[in-house]
Amino acid sequence: MAAGYLDILRARHAARLLTGTLVGRLPNGTAHIAIVLFTRAEGGSYTLAGALAAVYGLATAVGQPLLGRAVDLYGQPRVQLPASVLSALGMALLAVAGLGSLPLAYAAVALAGVFTPPLEGGLRALWPSVLGSEDRVHRAYAMDAVAQEIMFTVGPLLVTLLVSLWSPAAALLVINTIGVLGALSVILSEPSRSWRSAPREAHWLGALRSRGLLALLGSFFFVGMALGSITVAGVAYADDHGRESVYGWLMAALGLGALIGGAVYGARQWSGPPERRLRVIVALLALGYLPLMLTPGVVAMTVLAAVAGVFLAPAIACSFIVVDRHAPRGTVTEAFSWLVTTFGVGAAAGTAVAGPAVELGGTSWSFAVAGAGGVAALLVLLATGGILAAPGHSAVALRGPEGDRSGAAEPGLSPGHQA
Repeated sequence: MAAGYLDILRARHAARLLTGTLVGRLPNGTAHIAIVLFTRAEGGSYTLAGALAAVYGLATAVGQPLLGRAVDLYGQPRVQLPASVLSALGMALLAVAGLGSLPLAYAAVALAGVFTPPLEGGLRALWPSVLGSEDRVHRAYAMDAVAQEIMFTVGPLLVTLLVSLWSPAAALLVINTIGVLGALSVILSEPSRSWRSAPREAHWLGALRSRGLLALLGSFFFVGMALGSITVAGVAYADDHGRESVYGWLMAALGLGALIGGAVYGARQWSGPPERRLRVIVALLALGYLPLMLTPGVVAMTVLAAVAGVFLAPAIACSFIVVDRHAPRGTVTEAFSWLVTTFGVGAAAGTAVAGPAVELGGTSWSFAVAGAGGVAALLVLLATGGILAAPGHSAVALRGPEGDRSGAAEPGLSPGHQA
């Protein structure tokens, strides 16, 4: 596994694209944490913190598919560059203006969310032209998943470190400045500038005309809901124990668990339909969220958070395969952007529900929202099993500048299993 990763990183542009994408996505990956901590530091309630984070998530949900479709139509630099700058300006406005004017605060997080650049889908569209062979593309997907979990492990710690050294407002400014620099690194690269999408059928629904994709998105709405609720529940748990640093450790443990799970998942070969495997993984994910309602001591809770994260990365990695199997040709960036959108809407719902849950029933109730989200995600997959069992297309060879169907195989799988 390590040798395969090194082979990919030695390919021209690969390390730059991977690093730039991860750094560029740092503001989005830490936004809910940063917004909640900023709101609490400004004297806002849990409900207000959840509402602001929810607006950010909903705005991201609106912007991602629109920006993703624009990338497929007009290329990456013309869309990603202005989007990354406008998103950072939105967060800067929140940091500078504070909560003195709530309409302005809501407008600021909405601006930041709407223009969050679709870097994740963009990277998956670039791998085929950078790496060439199908095997290397598959390995890149495994490395990509593991690297993302490193970001989600380090990101919360970085936010809490900046908060402790300076302030929540400074954390917002620094994180988003770093994000713009990361996005610029990708956008100015030769693969990003030369990439063009494969031809697509003109249809106003775009990727959403696939019933299988809709079924997957319905399930992952609830996965996003679980994650969004944990953002607020973790802050409440840290407040209960009188230490702000506890929140960062819980979120880092969640990311560390996902990192371990993703590394193990990507290291082995899998057989059988990915849709069936996804149901098993999501069932285990839901099972991992339920014990968080116990809210034991800090050490035990940190362990539970790590266990809860173990099946997150495998669930996401497997969902990438299902997205590719069901998305119409020429909609690669848009299809992955809809997955981001689903997470955004779900996370927004989770934060919006978890805030009042804390105030009505305490910290345990807010973690119960996460457990309920995991169970609901599984129920959706079970209810739509027939739809997901019929992929919209079959795997084909790498071809074309987009390689729309090229990154179709799951890391560690034999050809014919798509990712």
